[in-house]
Amino acid sequence: MSTFLFPIALTPQMVLLVAIGVFLASFVDGIAGGGGIISVPAYLLAGLPAHLALGTNKLSSAIGTSVSTARFIRNGYVDWKLALPAILLAILGSHFGTRLQLAVDERYLKYMLLLVLPIVAFVVMRQRSLPEKRGDIAAGSQMAIVLAASLIVGAYDGFYGPGTGTFLILIYCKLAKLDLRTASGNTKLVNLSSNIGALFTSLMHGKVFLVLGLIGAIFSIAGHYIGSGLAIKDGSKIVRPAILAVLILLTIKVVAELI
Repeated sequence: MSTFLFPIALTPQMVLLVAIGVFLASFVDGIAGGGGIISVPAYLLAGLPAHLALGTNKLSSAIGTSVSTARFIRNGYVDWKLALPAILLAILGSHFGTRLQLAVDERYLKYMLLLVLPIVAFVVMRQRSLPEKRGDIAAGSQMAIVLAASLIVGAYDGFYGPGTGTFLILIYCKLAKLDLRTASGNTKLVNLSSNIGALFTSLMHGKVFLVLGLIGAIFSIAGHYIGSGLAIKDGSKIVRPAILAVLILLTIKVVAELI
C-alpha cells in the first residue's frame, strides 16, 4: 500500500513545485486549454520519472477539469448530440494512447518531450480570436469532424497531453464551425473523458503518485474555478511568460539528464 501511495519519497520542495505549477496550469486551462504544458513540466521538475509524471498529472487534471466542465454544463454551453459519441471515442483513444506511452522507454519519451513541447507552446501562443457564432456546415460533416478529432486528440492526450484542450477548441471552431462557448464546453467534457480514460490505464500500471496527485488536485480545482471565470485577455498576460519560463527550465533539466 505504501508503494502505491508513495512510489518515491515526498518532500516539501516537491509539493511546493507541484502546487504552484498545477495551480497556474489549471488557471490557464480553465481559460483556453493548454494547461498541461505547465503541469507536466511541474511534475517533472519536482523529480518524478516521465511515466509517473504523466500519470499523476492525469489525476490532478481530471479532478480539476471536472470543475470547469460543470460550469459550462450549468450554463448550457454543451452540444450533447455531438458530445456523447465524442466522449466514447475520446476514452477509447486515450486508453490506447496511454498504453502506447507506457510501452515507450522513458529515455526516448524525454526526447519526444523536447520535440513536442516547443510545438505545443507555439500553437498555444499563436491563438487568434475565435467565432462567437456558429458557422454553416452540414450536420454529417460536423459530426464526422468532431468524432475524428475526439479520437485522435484523445489518443494524443493519453500519450502525452499538453495542448489537448487548445487543439480541440481550434478544431471545433475552425473546422466543425462551433461557436467559441459551445466549443469550449464540448472540449471540457471530451478532455475530462480522455483524462479519465488515461488515468484509469495509468492506475492499472502503477504509474500514479496518488498522494502527490491528490495534493495537486486541490490546486487544480482552485485554478480551474478561477480561470474559467476570467476573461481570456486578462489571463493571456500571465500565460505567455509562464509558458516560456517553464519550457526553458524543462529543457535545461531534460538535456542535463540526457547528457
